[in-house]
Amino acid sequence: MLDFEIVKNPKTGEMTMKTSLSGKALLTSPQLNKGTAFTNEERHQFGLLGKLPAAVETLSEQTMRAFLQYSAFTTDIQKSIYLRTLHETNETVFYKLVIDHMKEMIPVLYTPIVGTAVKTHSTEFRRPRGLYISYPDREYIREILSNRTHPEIDVIVVTDGEGVLGIGDQGIGGIDIPIAKLMVYSIAAGINPLRTLPIMLDTGTNNQVLLDDPLYLGWRHNRIAGKEYDDFIRMFVEEVKKQFPGVYLHWEDFGRDNAQRNLNTYRNEICSFNDDIQGTGVVTLAAMLAAVHASGSSIKDQRFVIFGAGSAGIGITHQICDALIRNGMSEQEARSRFWLISSNGLITTDSPALSAERAMYARDAAEIKSWKTAVPGVAHLEDVINNVKPTALIGCSTVGSAFTESIVKAMASHCERPIIFPLSNPTERSEATPADLIEWTQGKALIATGSPFAPVSFQGKTIPIGQCNNALVYPGIGLGIMAVKAKRLSDDMLWAACEAAAQFSPILKNPDAALLPPIEDARPFSNVIALAVATQAVKEGLATVPDTSNLSALIDAIKWEPKYLRYHLDIA
Repeated sequence: MLDFEIVKNPKTGEMTMKTSLSGKALLTSPQLNKGTAFTNEERHQFGLLGKLPAAVETLSEQTMRAFLQYSAFTTDIQKSIYLRTLHETNETVFYKLVIDHMKEMIPVLYTPIVGTAVKTHSTEFRRPRGLYISYPDREYIREILSNRTHPEIDVIVVTDGEGVLGIGDQGIGGIDIPIAKLMVYSIAAGINPLRTLPIMLDTGTNNQVLLDDPLYLGWRHNRIAGKEYDDFIRMFVEEVKKQFPGVYLHWEDFGRDNAQRNLNTYRNEICSFNDDIQGTGVVTLAAMLAAVHASGSSIKDQRFVIFGAGSAGIGITHQICDALIRNGMSEQEARSRFWLISSNGLITTDSPALSAERAMYARDAAEIKSWKTAVPGVAHLEDVINNVKPTALIGCSTVGSAFTESIVKAMASHCERPIIFPLSNPTERSEATPADLIEWTQGKALIATGSPFAPVSFQGKTIPIGQCNNALVYPGIGLGIMAVKAKRLSDDMLWAACEAAAQFSPILKNPDAALLPPIEDARPFSNVIALAVATQAVKEGLATVPDTSNLSALIDAIKWEPKYLRYHLDIA
């Protein structure tokens, strides 16, 4: 483990860093390296004299240089590689730089560019980050977790790389997603990066391109499944519970069936969160609540077509259905407002191999018998739009350009303010572009997207496009949970996050604004969500900290900011 200790002076309150590392070992530790900001006194004390140029710089001066270096690159993937290299060199400069330039840099680090980084992980591999637990090493999980760099861990983001973004099974490359997610936790919510841990559960891959790649770094084996898989996950969770009691476990980019099963199995055993299911549901519902408000209607008046019934689609449906029930509908009535479409068409009671989650929203097969459809007995997206006449259309299918002009115009013909959310990532897999949606609906559509899009000019107006970005909500949810050390994440805590996020919507104050705030507002946005989540945890008796009288103070107390501490050599 990394040898350091942060010490608070009881008289002055000053925080200082104690470490026994010195010389090259200190300069090559990205978590502790201060580079040219080491003072002359520290250079003598830690054996750094002559290893650095003479100038002693401030963090601001270092960040200025880093921005100039970043700006010299011309492509987003080059910029992404630079930022990741900086992250592996000096974390403090990295976080200061990105916080200062969130609007530009988060899309480069996170969605959509991280998808490219994932696909090229094995060929671009430079330095390991996080922990890798491969199935053949399952008997050594305790040893592997003990080999972590940081001793104290508050949040783990774990993946098995089977359902990465909209690009599917990426095997070992999936580790880049937990790394990026944890960066955003620190950037957007001030989670201390020294207390975070990304983990890759290498259960093999069914991606033949990776299996045939001589440079592939993962376990070269088809994915395990069934009991083997479940037993492996159980071994992992049990060891996490032993080594990290009270940790917040964030599940990320698991395959559809495994994602839901893992969450259902462990959410009451260990404080668990699945961003693909719950995070996507929360941010989409927040945007939906804002859109409904802007349309002058009620959420109970909506008819929802969900195009794409994977983890994201099901998570969104669950979250909106919960909102309908909270607004007075019965469970049966709420479920009747959804039409879910998979690659095989509308999900009905006759659909093959119905999972329990899909079956909850399956339409009666008799419903479509009277419909006029392109293929008799099968209802695809345009058929559903023409027959259902929905008010809200949500895409999480990863089928680029699926929302065609004819589909969108058909929807707009019966709906004054159609709500259309093409949410798939990366950008090329988005179901439609905002520019097309605005043109086809004559500027009436209420839009949120999964990828970032520039504002659209239409009839002399500039229309901003809100990004339905999970980065707006999951850092705040985590911050609230960590502040009160919640035992678990409840449905009511997720609902509190939805309501808080919706109330932060710019369109509530300006009818020409976006449904969700821009990513550069993620820090205050995260704070609002954290307070709502922490407050609800206290109400439900899920908080475990002894004093919850001042939740804002608890939240502020665990926030981290990128700054340098004074160093002392630990010679004990």
